[in-house]
Amino acid sequence: MLRQLNISNYALIARADIDFQDGMSVITGETGAGKSILLGALSLLLGQKADVAVLLDKTQKCVVEATFDIEGYGLQQVFEAESVDYDNETIIRREILPGGKSRAFVNDTPVNVSFLKQIGQSLIDIHSQHQNMLLAKADFQLDVVDSMAGTTAELQSYATAYSAVRRTERELAQLKQQNDSLRRELDYNKHRLAELDKAQLKDPDELPLLETKVRMAERAEEIKLHIATAVEHLSTEESGVVSMLLDSRRQLDKIADFLPAEDNIVERIESARIDLDDIAGRLKEVYEKVDFDPEEARVLTDRLNMLDGLLQKNSVDSLTELIALREELRTKVSVAENFDETLRELSDRLKAETAEAFRLAEALSAKRATAFENIASSVCEMLRGMGMPNAQLVVSRAEQPLSPTGADDIRFLFAANKNGQPTEISRVASGGEISRVMLSIKALLSQSKKLPTIIFDEIDTGVSGDVASRMGSIMRRMAANMQVITITHLPQVAVHGMAHYRVFKQDTVERTLSHIEKLSAEARTTEIAKMLSGSDVSEAALANARALLGSVAKE
Repeated sequence: MLRQLNISNYALIARADIDFQDGMSVITGETGAGKSILLGALSLLLGQKADVAVLLDKTQKCVVEATFDIEGYGLQQVFEAESVDYDNETIIRREILPGGKSRAFVNDTPVNVSFLKQIGQSLIDIHSQHQNMLLAKADFQLDVVDSMAGTTAELQSYATAYSAVRRTERELAQLKQQNDSLRRELDYNKHRLAELDKAQLKDPDELPLLETKVRMAERAEEIKLHIATAVEHLSTEESGVVSMLLDSRRQLDKIADFLPAEDNIVERIESARIDLDDIAGRLKEVYEKVDFDPEEARVLTDRLNMLDGLLQKNSVDSLTELIALREELRTKVSVAENFDETLRELSDRLKAETAEAFRLAEALSAKRATAFENIASSVCEMLRGMGMPNAQLVVSRAEQPLSPTGADDIRFLFAANKNGQPTEISRVASGGEISRVMLSIKALLSQSKKLPTIIFDEIDTGVSGDVASRMGSIMRRMAANMQVITITHLPQVAVHGMAHYRVFKQDTVERTLSHIEKLSAEARTTEIAKMLSGSDVSEAALANARALLGSVAKE
């Protein structure tokens, strides 16, 4: 859960340090005081795009930092996967620099924004006013059903099977699409393949070796002449270098005592003689191997010409590419010749995979159906407690073709009045009714979803009086399972908070700044009184505020 939020140089906030606690906290303040600024700053920590426009002082960086208690929420593996140090008390920091760059850190380890989004989904649910519109969307309604029914395992099994179906469908479509062209090109491809097979291509490096052999064959006599000359210079018995070095060593042996010992002259001459003698021996071996065979030269030249011709004919630059082309042609020929068999195999596979996907979709549907009555009855019970005694909610299910989420078309049908015909919620519910339905669903989800913190941004829009008080009561009950932070304009909701924060503006010589403070019991009473009666706080308003706070304390 959110333990602490520190903000500096963000929008109208020069500096704010807020300590949050368990249970339900409320944030109040006049319109425009900066309540939404807090959510904007917090959203940065959850991966929202950074904008240099939010800098209060354009010459200084903005820093938003929050401390979260994440013990028991199973995030260790997520941290390990990103090589980020895990700590039960995790600190997330986001910085926006004056130049426009943004940096993010988790426990002082630099991370990318996608990681913030990933862990943010497991830390906080920010329910802003526009999210009430999600209630009308089929995918949100399906998510509610899946959360309440606990379909994670069934949904994963089905998704794997559905992916296999789609993959085979693509293979089948590609095969059919390729078939006509492959059949038209079959004879031509077979001819090209036979030509490449005949070439017996094996070694990708054959071409440079072959070129060297051809050059040697063409210049065999010249090569032998040069080798013979070199050998003669090295090893002729009287005038060769080796013989002369041998004689030099013998001459120096006679005066070895008079030569500088540290120069090792005699030994070095002997070493040079041995090396040159070895070189001469190797040259003789090479000489014996160099031979001009006209037939062999012709065979080598013919193969070299054949390989060069294949490279040019097939518009490739190397034998590696030519070998790859041969295998590609082999595949095309095989696919064309075995099309009917391959088509039958893929069709059989698709049939089996589709049957399995349908089986798992039915199991998924059955698991979802177990939650329908619970969702409808629980929501209606909470709605009755919020001034809608005749509200009806029906979870309807129609079958649809297999999709990534199954074969269910889930719809929430709603009627607010007695004897009303339930229909799609977006068509019949007012703003205040949608707020109450959404709060009921969120309260229901809080019992099944293991989420540390939920933030309500004026979810009580469109209601007032006793209904607002009952919505506050529901949020307070939700706070038994999770941390609830509620931004509200309604005193009937605010009194249900266990901690109360006030956002307000102050003018300085240079600018207007937003501040936030945690209210004492006395200050809270005054704030509730202001919300009831306006800026002029009367004794009657204070008495009314005390009465409201006292009524909640007795619950």
